[in-house]
Amino acid sequence: MIRSMTGYGRGHGKANGLVFSVEVRAVNHRYADINIKAPRLLLPFEAEVKKQVATVLKRGKIDVFINQETSEEVVAVPVVNTTVAQAYVDLFTQMQRQFGLNGDLSLELLMAQKNVLIFKENDVDEDDLRVSLQQAVAEALGGMLKMRDAEGEATRLDIVSRLDLVAKSLDDIAVRSPQVPLEWQQKLKDRLQRLAEDAVDEQRMAQELALFADRCDISEELSRFQSHLQQLDLLFSSKEPVGRQMDFLIQELNRETNTMGSKSNDAELTRNVVAIKAELEKIREQVQNIE
Repeated sequence: MIRSMTGYGRGHGKANGLVFSVEVRAVNHRYADINIKAPRLLLPFEAEVKKQVATVLKRGKIDVFINQETSEEVVAVPVVNTTVAQAYVDLFTQMQRQFGLNGDLSLELLMAQKNVLIFKENDVDEDDLRVSLQQAVAEALGGMLKMRDAEGEATRLDIVSRLDLVAKSLDDIAVRSPQVPLEWQQKLKDRLQRLAEDAVDEQRMAQELALFADRCDISEELSRFQSHLQQLDLLFSSKEPVGRQMDFLIQELNRETNTMGSKSNDAELTRNVVAIKAELEKIREQVQNIE
């Protein structure tokens, strides 16, 4: 299956009145680079979220944003911070004794001091929170996969169409390449006859032709090129991520194409080699986005 590395997904969760959202965004990357950004309450689950994402997304720079949202069901109730309150009482009593001050310590004065009265939200059950978070992440990953699959299918169709053009140019090369030594032989013979009055040395001609044919023989390159195309075609039906394998095969196809170009001594062969290189470069750009 061809799957893109770029995509976006969003999920929602709720546990004991706590509402949160999960966003997953991914772009191209050579490896799997997963980053989690979460509020303090959800930080203990960071490793679990990263593992859950890694089991689904194998490559890409992946950012997971977990945002805590407010809910009417979450009520923050006032609570007395007894430790701080006692510290203020002790401090005021000490000041009265030390400086000989009069006056009573009123409730209003004590409650007006900083951090004596704090607001605390209802406790959230950790197991419920974990399950809800996992479901929200799964929902976001599901949306991400749909987007990746849709873009991957478009990429597959584009690559297949370009490979068809490559195959056509390769067929033209396979048909043309055997004719090049024969045409070169006739041109060489005509040239020698124009320059020399004596008859052409057929034995010397055969030797020169053999050397030329050996230098421009691309049969091995054609065979390897066809083999790489077959391997590439098999990857389209693979259920595993194939981006790296495709990238390697495109490099090998480029290498064979360069060798054919260096051996080319014919304008028509050169045009086909250039056409193949142009399509391979476009395919390589597409492959960079495949998981």
